[in-house]
Amino acid sequence: MMQRKLGCKPAKTLPNQPRLSGLRMMARKAPARLIRDHIDPAPLMLGNDQLGNCTSVGIANHLRAIAALGGYQIDICTGDAVRFYSESTGYNPAVPGSDQGGVEVDVLSVASRTGYTLDSGWSYTPLWGSTDPHDRNALALIVSGMGAAYLGVQLTQADQSTGLWDTGRQGDNVPWGGHCLLLWDYSGLEDDDTVTLLTWGIKQKATWRWVKARITEAHGILWPQLKNPDGLYPTGDDIQHLMFNNRVFNG
Repeated sequence: MMQRKLGCKPAKTLPNQPRLSGLRMMARKAPARLIRDHIDPAPLMLGNDQLGNCTSVGIANHLRAIAALGGYQIDICTGDAVRFYSESTGYNPAVPGSDQGGVEVDVLSVASRTGYTLDSGWSYTPLWGSTDPHDRNALALIVSGMGAAYLGVQLTQADQSTGLWDTGRQGDNVPWGGHCLLLWDYSGLEDDDTVTLLTWGIKQKATWRWVKARITEAHGILWPQLKNPDGLYPTGDDIQHLMFNNRVFNG
């Protein structure tokens, strides 16, 4: 069985935390389905088999997913993800006990202030905002308009199994722990419809019913340096609104 680490601490809310609710794009009705089988977001493990750095890896794989939508790719190595894990959580490779995972909003805060820097010399600074994790239309709008949704989930022992993730399987009531992953596409918006999650270097299928049962927080990430060619990508006033909210938050 593939080695898998977790690393997402319980969700929390910060003062002046950026929200997506004021964006015009969030007032739309989400597309009924969003299939991206023809696009490979190429998610990477980036050390999440050895460390609880999923919050850093989620940001890295979000960058790669947006690049894939534009028809290219960004080279990110394990060292990049581990370095940002240290910058955003205090992890020290010389102190094994410091591998304690991260809080998603804290990690996003650091990225929005200092950027996500790669060995290649490139540094990407995101804008971000949060939404109600149980608003399925909002989740679908983030995926369709911002490329992928950055989620926090509480996994159970059943989620160590291969195949489609759904509820009601053996071990479904036995807690495993918190994890950060990305929501990439969906076949529909009903409980039985499937979604594609990006985690542990693979594309994992799950039902919306599973997402509803596991999700604890949801965030949208926008990279001003990258362009999502999709027509639903936030533009104009939406970007300015998100920039303003991030400036207020970062002081």
